[in-house]
Amino acid sequence: MYGKSCPAFRPASPGSRAGLRTVAVAALVAAGLGLAGCKKEEQAAEAPQPVRVMPVKTEAMTRSATYVGTVRARYESDLGFRVGGKITERLVNIGDAVAAGQPLARLDATDLALTREANEAELAAARSSLAQAQAAERRGRDLMERGHVSAAVYDQRKAALDEAQGRLDRAERNLAISRNQAAYATLAADNAGIVTALPVEVGQVVAAGQLVVRLARDGEREAVVAIPEARLADIRSARSEVELWADARRRYAARLREISPQADTATRTYLARFAIDSPDSAVGLGMTATVIASFGTGAGAEVVRVPSTALINDGRGPAVWVVDAEAKRVQRRPVEFLSFGQHDVLVTRGLSNGERLVTLGVHVLDERRAIRVVEERPPVKLAADQAPAAN
Repeated sequence: MYGKSCPAFRPASPGSRAGLRTVAVAALVAAGLGLAGCKKEEQAAEAPQPVRVMPVKTEAMTRSATYVGTVRARYESDLGFRVGGKITERLVNIGDAVAAGQPLARLDATDLALTREANEAELAAARSSLAQAQAAERRGRDLMERGHVSAAVYDQRKAALDEAQGRLDRAERNLAISRNQAAYATLAADNAGIVTALPVEVGQVVAAGQLVVRLARDGEREAVVAIPEARLADIRSARSEVELWADARRRYAARLREISPQADTATRTYLARFAIDSPDSAVGLGMTATVIASFGTGAGAEVVRVPSTALINDGRGPAVWVVDAEAKRVQRRPVEFLSFGQHDVLVTRGLSNGERLVTLGVHVLDERRAIRVVEERPPVKLAADQAPAAN
């Protein structure tokens, strides 16, 4: 029944007390032997350890540097009224999206309206004066042609006509200016964008040109960071990407657009602007952004980027589990690593291209037990922007 022979025993004569004791002892021994046989069979039939593996792929090692900054719009406009006055309306709030031509704020236009009315009256008077001067010039010309007045008298009337024409031109221009100033009492957005600053309130008196609304235009987004002078030579030829602190799993390709020609007097760094290629809605203005600039080492060094879940350290140094050729056992492999990332580890020694690496459950594996591969993932692609920075 249990796959093992039990020791024979000779029962005593039936009905005797010694016989009953012998039967009981024999039953207990048989039960114990049977349970021991079951345990041995269970151990022999122990299931293989399920593991998840990935193939090892070496990549050329690069050095990189990271710079933390903020996301800004490429074009930011500081909008202000072109005339001074008292603010009576503020039509937007910080964070509002506005369209081109949309009103943002208004001034008290009472004085501007009075100025326009005065210029309109001045224009009417100039037109009346011009009509009188034209009539006087025509009469003087007729009288001069008939010989009733001298040429000097006609010249006076001609000069009066020219002066009246000049008054009319001046009045027309003054009226146009006053009309424009009346229109300037309403501050409108010159482009579509997002309001990022509103340093004024209703009731405040502002001067012409004073900042009222800061508008970040729609479209291009940039990461603005400070670059130390020791990195200026490398940063111009580096391959750059941008990572958002809000979502470190995503990367955006970027390119250096401009570097300030002069260092900041306080920090002695140079302001650099990296244009973000194809930004989506996740790239918000003011977000913390990390620019990762990668440079090739040119030395032929190679590294392997493995998940941090594959690394073990049981007191004998860092190691990983590598699947043998037959995929029936795992072997402990000591490794040397260069740096830790947020999710990955850079291994410089101990792994070869094409080997298979256990990536999950490494702390419960036993190299004496068989394994069963339940999932095999592609190799982790080495991201140059996460490579260690060479200082």
